[in-house]
Amino acid sequence: MGSQVERADSDVRSARKAAVPGWAALRRAGQWVAGESGKGTAGRGWAWSRGRVPAAFAVLTAGLLAFHRAVPNSVGRLGSLLEAFLPWLGLVVPVLLGLALLRRSASALVALLLPVAAWTCLFGGLFLPEARPGPHDLVVVQHNVSDENTDPAGTARALADAGPDLIALEELVPPALHVYEKTLAPDYPYHAVRGTVGLWSRHPLTDARRLDIKPQRIAGPWSRGLRAMVHTPHGEIAAYVAHLPSVRIRASGFASSRRDESAGLLGKAVAAEHLKTVVLLGDLNGTVDDRGLAPLTSRMNVAERGFAFSFPAAFPLARIDQVMARSATVAHVRTLPATGSDHLPIAAQITLP
Repeated sequence: MGSQVERADSDVRSARKAAVPGWAALRRAGQWVAGESGKGTAGRGWAWSRGRVPAAFAVLTAGLLAFHRAVPNSVGRLGSLLEAFLPWLGLVVPVLLGLALLRRSASALVALLLPVAAWTCLFGGLFLPEARPGPHDLVVVQHNVSDENTDPAGTARALADAGPDLIALEELVPPALHVYEKTLAPDYPYHAVRGTVGLWSRHPLTDARRLDIKPQRIAGPWSRGLRAMVHTPHGEIAAYVAHLPSVRIRASGFASSRRDESAGLLGKAVAAEHLKTVVLLGDLNGTVDDRGLAPLTSRMNVAERGFAFSFPAAFPLARIDQVMARSATVAHVRTLPATGSDHLPIAAQITLP
């Protein structure tokens, strides 16, 4: 009699539980998470012991992001190569997330918080909204126009349409130079050209001179540096335009020694500049994270907002066209529409003191 009562009570409890909405689903979920060993449920739950490989890759990615300077440059300049594409390490996160979900690995999910935090710390600020222009702001445009550009007039008009105060151009070659001068003259009456780089300005320019940033191992004529004084409504500033040597990825590694040497010479010139405020515009063939540009990035402010990947124009992978400033703030940088060049032009908002 007692056993019958107990069975009846058990049946009543089961019926009550079944009547509660979602009880069966909750019970199944509990079995899944706990990994109960019943038929068809073994090994289906989230576990800390699985997914060790994705977890290890997550930790490695976080380490490369946070300590990229520790990657040596002594062999193939691997450190600079990593830093040239550093933001793209963030793409590892969704791949590892997919693996963690596939393996139902709790340890991999937790480990993924490390690269997410490191990437956000390095690049999250670049996504902040663009700052509103103020009364002490200059707008500048930087563009490698390409010596193979078949539409220099259209390129010049596109740059002028952005309404900048200063326009810096590289790879200026005759007869395209004459086209740029003629097209930009109505809005930019002041300009200076030295070698293959030039500066156009709405404000008067004085003391324009060539900068010697030529690496020793380059033979023959090579003039890619310019310095000029710009008389803005907010005071005098020194404007530098530069085109550093190209880099290459070869079987031996990342070939950037000439670029690095030229960056060192440019850094010394900026350090010796007697004017307090300096604006540097140029194709530096390197990102601001690349240690090869440390002679410049250690002395100057870089863009606080905006990625502005500029090269190659067809599928931009990195911003190697740069705007930097000393005793001024590069508040925001953005790309402009494509021209006839293999680079995208970039525009930057600079706040003067």
